[in-house]
Amino acid sequence: MTIAAASTLETRLRATRDAGRKLLVPYVTGFVEHWEEAVRAAAANGADAIEVGIPFSDPVMDGPVIQRASREALNRGATPTAILDGIRGIDVDVPIVVMCYYNSVFRTGHERFADLLRGAGVAGAIVPDLPLEESAEWCTAADAAGIATVMLAAPTAPDDRLPHITARSRGFVYAVGLLGVTGERDSLSASATTIARRVKRVTTLPVLVGVGVSDADQAREACRVADGVIQGASVMRRLLDEGVDSVARYVSEVRHAIDE
Repeated sequence: MTIAAASTLETRLRATRDAGRKLLVPYVTGFVEHWEEAVRAAAANGADAIEVGIPFSDPVMDGPVIQRASREALNRGATPTAILDGIRGIDVDVPIVVMCYYNSVFRTGHERFADLLRGAGVAGAIVPDLPLEESAEWCTAADAAGIATVMLAAPTAPDDRLPHITARSRGFVYAVGLLGVTGERDSLSASATTIARRVKRVTTLPVLVGVGVSDADQAREACRVADGVIQGASVMRRLLDEGVDSVARYVSEVRHAIDE
């Protein structure tokens, strides 16, 4: 992926959505075993973008599967620099977005971190523990570097807050499907389609639902309202327990489900 890819996230996703295709963004924790192959497999089997997690020792948004992946990655020596070096070497034709906690951004420095992302060909960043009201310094640096900062809209956000979140978001808006941590659930929470519908009323950006979208059927259900889905725990469980081929089969299954 080239540095030029850093400005393509919103353009690519808008064009895909406007052509009538729902958007699929699998998540892969960087530096777990075979993570680069999993990114390639996801891209080859229908992903429209891929979210790569930079592991952190206190992943407050993440449930047991992503916590397990983060521990494995850290035990294998994961650092933001090592993961960005890996992304630089992954030859895929879809945008890559990193998910990281603000500690990694703050310790590195806003401008330096944004420049590192740009240098690795990263298109965007999701920083889930950075509130809108405290995001200006990072967002300014990210904008200057051509990095799309994807903002999160929680189910509890009041109606008058959503336009501020969407106005600050770049690339797409991450509609958080339910209160709580990431992880697989038996059914899609009603709050997932509710927040997607509310966000879509106030923005023309693509709106993707993440957190609690656990299988192909739930992805199809979410996409009846949302423009697409982000899937993390269901992807990572397969990678950790079954390997890259299982990830490829799963991404293909979800792709077919949301295309129906």
